[in-house]
Amino acid sequence: MTDSAIKLDRIDQKILDILQRDGRISYQRLAEQINLTPRPCQERVRKLERAGIIRGYSAQISITPEPKGLILQLQVALKTQSGRAAQCAFEAEVARRADVLDCWLVSGTFDYILRLRCNDMTAYHQLSNVWLADESLRIERIVSVPEMQKVK
Repeated sequence: MTDSAIKLDRIDQKILDILQRDGRISYQRLAEQINLTPRPCQERVRKLERAGIIRGYSAQISITPEPKGLILQLQVALKTQSGRAAQCAFEAEVARRADVLDCWLVSGTFDYILRLRCNDMTAYHQLSNVWLADESLRIERIVSVPEMQKVK
């Protein structure tokens, strides 16, 4: 049966109006709002579903979906004896980039750990080449680790 083959009365119209605003409403509450008992209300909703007028129910999600792409953790070592100027230049570079999600100054073999979002490995390769070639950043090496799956 198609939606053109069924005639909608004012009760059907009211059911549709309420369900558009609240698809999770119980049959009991829906029935109260349209002045029917729950059983006939449920039968009307099922009739509207079978007729294809109600095609489904959905949730409206308020969070934005995670963007697609590749997330890499980068370990960055600056050249020895780089000094504070190189640190400031590198920190300014990562601060201005939207694709750098996080950056930490750390101690040990590397100076920084970053999380970076790239469209693909080609984009990462281009970025790392630019950074390595930029003498003001004084980067000695970058080690990248792609994130595969969140465990915790």
